[in-house]
This record gives sequence, structure tokens and C-alpha cells, in this order.
Amino acid sequence: MYACTLLLCYLTGQLLGVDGGGDCQLMVKSISGNVYQAGDVVIGGLFPVHMEAPYPEMEFKRKKVNDSCKIFNQRAYRWLQTMIFAVQEINSNPGLLPNLSLGYLAADTCLEESTTLVAAMTMVTGQDVSLADTDCGSAPTVPVIIGDARSSGSIVVADTLGVFDIPMVSYFASCVCLSDSWKYPLFFRTMPSDAEEAQAMAKLLRLLGWTWVGLVSADDDFGRFGSQMLMEALRGTEVCVAYHEVIPKALFQEVAHQNITDKQWIANDAWVTLGIVNSLYADVSQLRITYNVYKGVYAIAHALHDMLACQPGKGPFLNGQCPDVRRLQPAQILHYLRRVNFTTPLGERIYFDQNGDPPASYDIINWHVAEGTIQFVHVGHFVSYQGSSGQFHIDMDRVVWGGGNRHMVPVSVCSSPCPPGTRKAVQKGRPVCCFDCLPCAEGEVSNEIGSLECVRCPERFWSNSNHTVCVAQQVDFLSYNDSMGMILSIISVAGATLTAATSSTFLYYRHTPFVRANNSEVSFMLLLSLKLCFLCALAFIGQPAVLSCMLRHTLFGISFVTCISCLLSRTVVVLVAFRSTLPGENLMRYVGPTQQRLGICICTLVQGLICMLWLTLAPPQPAERAIQENQRPKIILECAIGSVVAFSLVLGFIGLLACLCLFLAFLARKLPDNFNEAKLITFSMLIFCAVWVAFVPAYISSPGKYSVAVEIFAILASSYGLLLCIFAPKCYIILLRPEKNNKKHLMTR
Repeated sequence: MYACTLLLCYLTGQLLGVDGGGDCQLMVKSISGNVYQAGDVVIGGLFPVHMEAPYPEMEFKRKKVNDSCKIFNQRAYRWLQTMIFAVQEINSNPGLLPNLSLGYLAADTCLEESTTLVAAMTMVTGQDVSLADTDCGSAPTVPVIIGDARSSGSIVVADTLGVFDIPMVSYFASCVCLSDSWKYPLFFRTMPSDAEEAQAMAKLLRLLGWTWVGLVSADDDFGRFGSQMLMEALRGTEVCVAYHEVIPKALFQEVAHQNITDKQWIANDAWVTLGIVNSLYADVSQLRITYNVYKGVYAIAHALHDMLACQPGKGPFLNGQCPDVRRLQPAQILHYLRRVNFTTPLGERIYFDQNGDPPASYDIINWHVAEGTIQFVHVGHFVSYQGSSGQFHIDMDRVVWGGGNRHMVPVSVCSSPCPPGTRKAVQKGRPVCCFDCLPCAEGEVSNEIGSLECVRCPERFWSNSNHTVCVAQQVDFLSYNDSMGMILSIISVAGATLTAATSSTFLYYRHTPFVRANNSEVSFMLLLSLKLCFLCALAFIGQPAVLSCMLRHTLFGISFVTCISCLLSRTVVVLVAFRSTLPGENLMRYVGPTQQRLGICICTLVQGLICMLWLTLAPPQPAERAIQENQRPKIILECAIGSVVAFSLVLGFIGLLACLCLFLAFLARKLPDNFNEAKLITFSMLIFCAVWVAFVPAYISSPGKYSVAVEIFAILASSYGLLLCIFAPKCYIILLRPEKNNKKHLMTR
């Protein structure tokens, strides 16, 4: 390493005339095969026109003369002709380089690093044997070089010419290592790096949905590094490599000979070196590299064009100086090459990024095999500009897929994509492309193909049956639109109507003995309270609101207490009237109309006080309760009672009065039949108590709105029991047996 460095320094000193002596002596001779055309600015060119360099003299005793390179390379000769054509085209365009001619000095590198370096040094130092002192250190003959074709040759030249600040623009070197701007700050290229090609291949696989692929590479450095870069490009993507095989190139040729066309192959342009394709494909591949040479020459021309446009005093160099194009320094053209940005005559945009790399641009060629012949059809291209991830433009109608299929893109997956409503679950011990599709859990959805996770639905939403979308949870309450709500409403209104009809009957026949004997005032109070009992059931139907929740149990509690208080008052009157057997006892003065009204009012006021305290301290409020029905959640809108104690006091007071009324009525059951309604009250109380005793377990076991329906049913059933048991026999006598509606019949035992 150190010996090479000292040798390079010695060579540099000799070339620049700083190692003593009056003249600069040329240390190397020009190699044969140079092509030269004079110009104001001469650009160099390195082309492997031959593919085998002369064998070196290993004894170092004499110089070998008249040795020439062997094996003519027609492809590289085309590149040389392209450089000449581009220079002539530029010189014929007065708008690009006005008053400036472009020349060239091209050399044959013989596809060898040593001859490539000698040719490059010859271009830089010139070909005069000696120079005067005044000419030493002047501008080199060639300030910029087009080449080299190979990455290895470009590395050698870039390392060496870096001492002289000579920039170079390669047309075929694709090694990623040359993108190191710190190590190779003078290197540019019009050929995208191998990393860009690997990235483009990875994007193509993702575009076509091929997530399960096999990787086959040649047993050489290019194959190994290329496959490594492709693996890096695929890392972190959804594309998995099923296998990676390294095989000799001869096996690739055997693949072509065996006509393995049932598989889909994706390859780079290196396949042209396999010798398995005809000249048509070779021409296509060569034209791409030829076009790279063309772009390189135009990049230098546009850099010179920008130099000519420099205004004195506003230049990019010290004190605003502009470069002298006719005595051009390499560092000056380097400055402008870094900023070049133009569009070629073919419409392609050209610039160099911070690493000297161009935009990645690739043609997509499709093999068409028909009747033993192969045609190579251009079906699209890929372009990636700075700041973009790249875009494919493919005419799918022109593509012939593996097996000769023209209409359907082949499928290459380890596992089929998971449909919406499922998520991926990676199979243990296998690549991420191999997975199972598990359905989303209840309350979770996935609405995309291939979802990794299911998303939990927001509050008050739930997944549909397919788990693809969140839908609003079903809100359930007993409404008037429900069939059950409609039936209960009709029954409630019918009961209130029937009660009103009974009241009208009693009002019409209020002067008859039968009505007067039954204490018409208490009867009307009882009928009014029964009507309220029927109507309070309507407050339980409909969406719970603050007002309806407060009215539900308040109306229920007060109306039923009033109703039972009236019955209790009637029972006490009957019992006292027929149990007063001692002479002189006048117990009836304690159960007169005034006392009856007072007792009814006191009971009603007690219940009203309980309800008032309930509504003041902890009133019932609308509430939501979530339940599971058929494994799906449902929101139940209901009225929370607020205070369990208050609710228990309301029901307990009703139960206390009902039990007391039942007990007293039972005691009076054997009183005279014609004037005894104690049996009717006893029977009605039995029905009332039976209904509410059965209500408790039914209410607890009923879900959702059915619990409200059970409560309404208990209210209506007990109300109908009281109405029918107490007033149906009386209405029967009043309306159908009027002959019994007299005082004589009432007094008969």
C-alpha cells in the first residue's frame, strides 16, 4: 500500500516537473488504437474495443514493441462510434456550444485495468516527450473522460486521476461502491447502479403481487453481489424468497435449451453475456449502453454550455470569476457537472445526484417464444427521479406470461391474501409470506385485503356479520312501533275506556238503590284511580327520557295506592257494619264518608311524600345497559330507578295496603250475600297479589325491553283484575238485571 503511494507520488512529480531538472519528461508512452480529433475542449474516452490485452513482459529486461490487443469487440466499437457521433452532433448545433468546438481523444483499454490506467494517464499528460519549464503544471490535454466500461477499471482510474482532479463519466460501471461520494468525488455515471436495478426488480415484484419467488444467481461476483442487493431490497417487504440457488452459467444455457417456459423469469441485461439469445436482444441491450455514452457526452456539453453562460463578476469561483473554457481546469468542469440538468433530444431528463448517480431508467423487455424463435418486445419502462420511489409504465396487453398466457397475470404466493374480515397469522417457523387467515374477533373489523391486524370498533358500534365494517349497535327499548308495544298500548287504552264506560254507567244510575248502597263517592274515586292505573302503563312505553322516567313509577305508585285505599275503605265499612252486634255500639260514626275520604287521602299523601323524596334525592334517570344477544351486543335504553330504597318503599307500601285489604276482606267473606262485596274484594286482591308475586321472578329473568313489558303486563293484569272483579257483577245487575236494583232485594239475606 505504501509502496504504491510513493510510486504514484513519484510519477506525479515527474509529470509536473517538480522532481528536479529543467524539463518535464513523459514517463509513459501512448498505446496504440487511439482516435483523436482536435477541438477547443478535448474530452477523453475509454472503450474496450478489444477484449484481450497483450501479455506483459514479466522479466522486465526489455520493452515489448508492436504488441496489440486481440479479439475485436463490435459492441464496444459501437460505443466509440456513438461518442464520435455525439461530438459531431454537438458541434453542428450552434445553440449548444456557440463559438466553441468539441474534440475527442479515445483509447482502446483492451478490457484490462493496466491498459485502462495507461490510456487514462496518456490522455491527462499529453503525448509530447518533453515540455519546457513554462508549460509544466499547465492544464491537462483532456480535462474530463468518458469511461470506463467496467467497474474495476473505473475504480482504478478514479483512484489515480483523483490526484489531478480529473472528473470521469462512466457509461457502464454499475458497482454500488462507486456511489461513495467521499471516496470517489470525481466520479459520475449515466448507468444506474446495481442497487437501483435491485430496487427496481423488488418494486416490480410488489407491483405484480408476486410474494413467493425463487432466486437463482450465477456463480460469479456479479451474481453474488446482485443477489445480495436484491435480498436487501426485499428485506422488510411482503416479498419472500422461497429458495436461493447459485449455479454455473452453463446451467443457465441449459435452461434456455430445455425451453423451460412454464415459469416466469425476471432477469437483468447480464443475460446477454450467456450467449443464449439471438442478435436482436443483443442489439437492444447494446443500444441502451450506447445511449448511456450519448448521454455522457451531452452531459459534458451542457456543463460547457453553462460555463459559456457565466457572466463575469457573477461566476461561482473566487471573486466571482468565470472559467476560461479554452484553458479549462478540471475542477471547473467538475463544478458544472455536479449541477448539470437538461433534457436529451429524446426527451429524457438527465442530472446527477450527490453521489454522481443518474436517475434510474430501465426498459422492460418481454420474451415472446413462437415456433422455436424468440422475439424480444419492449413492453414498458421504469423511471425513478430524485425524490420519488420510481414508476413503472407497462403495457400489460403486450406481455406474454410464463406458459404462453396472455390474459392473466401469474400468481406466485405462499398463501392467498386474506380477504376483508380476517387478519394474517404467520405460520410458526415459516417466512412472513406464509400465513393463515384468522377471522376477526367480535367487535373487530378489517376492511382491506391482507390486513395484519383487526381494528376494534369505536364505542356504540359493533362489527357486522362479515367483520368488514363497524355498524351502529342496535338500540333497544319498548316503543310504540314494536308489535308488543302496540298491543300493550291498545290493552291499556281499552282498559281506560272500559273504566270510563263503567264510570258513565254508575254516574247515570247514581240515584238507584244499588249504586247508592255501594257508596257512590268511593266508587267514583276507585274508578278514577283505576283509570290512572291503566293510563300510567303508557308512560313505560317509548324511549326513556327524564320526564317519562320520573312519571313512570310516580304515577304507578300513587294511582295504585289510591285504588287499594278505596278498596280498603270499602272493606272496613262492610266489616264494621256487620260486626257491630253489641247494643248501643255506634262504630259506624268512625267509618263515615268523611273518615273514608280522610283515610284515602292519608294513604295517598304518604305515597306522594315517598315519591316526592325519591324525585328530590335520587330521581329515576334514563340509562343505557349493554347486553349480549345472540353473541352480539345490544344497548338497552331504560330508566334507572335511582334509589333502591325509595323504589322498595313505594312497592312495599302498596304491598302493605294490599295485604291488609286482603286480610280484612277475608274476614268479611261470610257476611250477607246480597249486600256483601267482601267476596269480590277478596277475589280481586288474590288476583292482585298473585300477579305481583309472579312479577318479581319474571321481571328479573326478562332481558332488555321485555322486563319493561313484564312490568306493564303486571300493571294491566292487576288493573283488569280489580275492574272486572269489583265492577263487572255490579254492571251486570244494573244493566241486565234491573229487577234486582231495588231496596227490597238488597235487604234480603
